[in-house]
Amino acid sequence: MSTPETSRFVRLRVELVLQVDDEEAVTGAALQRIAEEGDMPAGERVHAESAVTEDSAEALAYLVDPFSLVGEVPGVELLQASWSSEQIDYDPDSPEWDLDEEDGDESYDTEDGAERAG
Repeated sequence: MSTPETSRFVRLRVELVLQVDDEEAVTGAALQRIAEEGDMPAGERVHAESAVTEDSAEALAYLVDPFSLVGEVPGVELLQASWSSEQIDYDPDSPEWDLDEEDGDESYDTEDGAERAG
């Protein structure tokens, strides 16, 4: 009896909805993070400061670090991450926001059963 090969790769999908009660605090924290990055080129710094100042969603995206979410998890290595943020209309009573429902995408892996980062 042979054992089927299992993939060592796992895609973890997380969706968060945050309520921003103090845009100035979020923007200030993002600007502080930018200021602390000593090796950021001046042009990139100006662009980042402008983006986080104009949009609190951009400020949040700058502050949220997926690497820190799994950095302390034993036995795993983060190979690839992407994230984005956007301002949305949110109605917690709408069926669209039912987190217990499937998102309709039932196929998460490739034909050989693995999600390969790359």
